[in-house]
Amino acid sequence: MYQDDTTSFQDPLVEADKLKLQGEHLEAIAICEKLLKEDLEYQEAYEEIGDNYLSLREFEKALKALKMALKINAHSANAHYLLGFTYSSLGEWEKSIRHLEEANELQPNHPEILRCLGWSVFHSDNKVKGLVLLERALTMSPDDVLIICDLSVCYLNERNFDRTVSLLTHALQVEPENEKARDCLETALFFQREFNKLDR
Repeated sequence: MYQDDTTSFQDPLVEADKLKLQGEHLEAIAICEKLLKEDLEYQEAYEEIGDNYLSLREFEKALKALKMALKINAHSANAHYLLGFTYSSLGEWEKSIRHLEEANELQPNHPEILRCLGWSVFHSDNKVKGLVLLERALTMSPDDVLIICDLSVCYLNERNFDRTVSLLTHALQVEPENEKARDCLETALFFQREFNKLDR
């Protein structure tokens, strides 16, 4: 079958990234494993494998791949970010914060790194600092629905219903079909009504 010449020379890592974005995680991992057979020091391939295992919620496999990436390059902001994200998913807040702070030093003021760092800091019982970091992330990327949802969940936790409702209303203006934002908004409005009743 005829193939366009440009596709035959496509970077396999770009192809793996495309598959990841399409949710084809095992196929993406297979491409990266093939790359590692040719070059065991291919740091980005380990990062891509870790990212895919993270999406599959296979955290131990993600950790293994990402630690290999850091062995090859201890100054990879992406590997530190992904490790921080993985530890956050496991509720290991201190380890998460350590890696995310390292990622933030290597790549300062990146909204996605700040989002994850703010979330981990908030859940490690430094709520004020966590909210400040999340607000900074939102200032840099005001229409990022992931940041908005994380920040609103934290404000809901603090019973700041007005800020929560305002954030989630904005999230639904940006992405009207976002179910997470819609569910969070319904929950926030419910608790706001209940607490208003108690205040009366």
